[in-house]
Amino acid sequence: MKDSQATWMLQTKKADFSALARRFQIDPVTVRLIRNRDIVGEQGMERYLHGTLKDLYDPHLLKDMDLAVSILTEKIRNGRRIRIVGDYDIDGICSTYLLYKGMTRCGARVDYQIPERIRDGYGINESIIRRACEDGIDTIVTCDNGIAALQQICMAKELGMTVIITDHHEVPLDDKGEELPPPADAVVNPKQAACGYPFKGICGGVVACKLVQVLYEAFAIPSQEWEDMLEFAAIATVGDVMRLQDENRILVRFGLRQMERTKSLGLKKLVEACGLNIQELTAYHIGFVIGPCLNASGRLQTAKLALDLLLCQDEQEAASMAQELQILNEERKTMTQQGVDEALKQVEEHYAGDSVLVIFLPDCHESVAGIIAGRVREAWNRPVFVLTRGEDCVKGSGRSIEAYHMYREMCGVQDLFLKFGGHPMAAGFSMEECHVDEFRRRLNEQAALKPEDFIPKVWIDVAMPLEYLSERLVGELKLLEPFGQGNEKPQFAQKGLRIRSVRVLGKNRNAVKLSLVTERGLAMDGMLFTEGDRFVEELGAKKTIDVVYYPDVNEYNGRRTLQIIIREYKLHP
Repeated sequence: MKDSQATWMLQTKKADFSALARRFQIDPVTVRLIRNRDIVGEQGMERYLHGTLKDLYDPHLLKDMDLAVSILTEKIRNGRRIRIVGDYDIDGICSTYLLYKGMTRCGARVDYQIPERIRDGYGINESIIRRACEDGIDTIVTCDNGIAALQQICMAKELGMTVIITDHHEVPLDDKGEELPPPADAVVNPKQAACGYPFKGICGGVVACKLVQVLYEAFAIPSQEWEDMLEFAAIATVGDVMRLQDENRILVRFGLRQMERTKSLGLKKLVEACGLNIQELTAYHIGFVIGPCLNASGRLQTAKLALDLLLCQDEQEAASMAQELQILNEERKTMTQQGVDEALKQVEEHYAGDSVLVIFLPDCHESVAGIIAGRVREAWNRPVFVLTRGEDCVKGSGRSIEAYHMYREMCGVQDLFLKFGGHPMAAGFSMEECHVDEFRRRLNEQAALKPEDFIPKVWIDVAMPLEYLSERLVGELKLLEPFGQGNEKPQFAQKGLRIRSVRVLGKNRNAVKLSLVTERGLAMDGMLFTEGDRFVEELGAKKTIDVVYYPDVNEYNGRRTLQIIIREYKLHP
C-alpha cells in the first residue's frame, strides 16, 4: 500500500439518526452506517438488524417455479431419468449439490454432469445433450447456466427431452431489444422481465435452493431439512460475489451460523485442510479461502472433485479430497502470481500510456486469466483484458472500472470475436490470435475515458475522531456483519494524527505498528499491513498522517486496548 493517490469521498446520506438510534437502542454512528448501505426507514432497518428466515421471499413468486416443480414431481413419481447440468465455478458446484441432494431426497432417479472448463467451455453444450440422449435421460435440469443456450435447448427439445432451466444470468435480447429465452419447458430465473420476484440479485445456488424448498413442500418433507442445506446457498452467494443486500445478507448470516454445526463431512474436512476454525468462519473466509479451493478444481482439473467432496460420506476419503483441493489451490495461486508479475511487467514496459490494458500471456492457463485481470485492474485502476492461447484460438477475460461499461465497449468491436459475453464490470471472449493487436488498438481508439476516471474513490462512512471510539461501539459494529460486496466493512477517517513511533513487525516484515496521537492528546496504536521497510522509507522524516481506518480491540496477555486498522493513508510533507 502506497500513500493513497485515491480521492477520499464522504458519504452524506440523510436520516433522523438520533431518533432511529433511540428506536433500535444503538449508537447514532451505527445508524449512519446502516443508512449508508441504502437502508431506508424503520422497517428496512429492522429487517437489516434482525431479519430471519421468515423474511426470505416466497419461492412461489419466481416465474415458472410452480410449473418446474409440477413437472419434476411427475417425472420423479414416474421414475423418469433426470440429469442436472451445472457449471464449474463455486456457484455451479453448490447449485448442482443442492439440486442433487434435494431430488435424491425426493426419490428421483437423478445424476449430474458438470462441464469441464477447457474441453466443454461454459454451460450446457451440444455434446452434453447428445450424451444425455444416448444415456436415456428424460429430463435435463440446468443450474447456474442455460438462459443463453438457445440452440442447445432447441436441440434437446428436438431429441424429445424435457428441459427445465434454473439460472440467474441476464436473459439474451433479440435485435429489437426483446427477451429471447430458450424454448425450455420451464425457465426459473429472477432476471426475466415477467418474473415478479422482489429481489433480482440472487445467485444460481439460491435459485436452486428455492426450487428444492418448493419440491420439499410437494413431497411433504420437513422444512428443517431444507434449512439444513442453506449453508451451500450462502457459500454460493459469497463465492459468486453477489451483493450482500436484502435476502442475500439474511441467507449468508444464517448460513455462516449453520456451518458451525454442519452435517457435511466434506465441508468440515475442507475447513480443517485450510487451517480454519469452523466455529469462527466469516464471509471473508468463504470468499478468499474456502471458495477458491472449491473453484480450484474447476480451474485446473474437473469441478467433479469439489462436488464429490461435498457429497462424500467417508471420513478418510473426504480428508484426502480436501487436501487435494487445498494443494490445487496453492498451485493455482502460484500460477496466478506468475501471471500477475508478467502482466504488470508488460504494462510497465509497453502499455502504461493505454487507457484500456490488453495483455497477451500466451502460456498462461486460461482459468486464471480473470483473476490476473482483476489484480492488474487493482494496481492500475484501468479496464483490463488478459488473453491466453487456447487449443484453437485466443481466449480472454476482462475486468473493468466504474467509468467503463465493458460489455458495451466490446459490442463496438464484436466483429473481432468468435464468441463473447459479459456485463459492465466483467467479460469473457474468444478470438483469432491475429486480431489481438487490432483489438488493443480499436478498444483504445474508441474509449472515451478521462484522466479522472483512473483515480479510484475511497468512500468514508464517518469522519470520526479517535476520541469517540469505545469497546461498546466496536462490539456494536458486529451487528452489520457479514461484510462483503454491497455491505462493505465500515470505513472511518481522521486527519492530522501525529506519529510518535513506528515498528515493523512479522516474519516477513509485512506489518507496521504506529503509535499515534490526536491533536487533543489521545494516544492509540494503529496497525498497517503493508511492506514495512518500504513504508518506513516512504515515511522518512514525516511526522503527521491522515488515515482511513476500521476500529478494533487488541487482546494481549489478558489486556484489552483499542486500536485502529489503517486501510488508506496520506502522509503530510
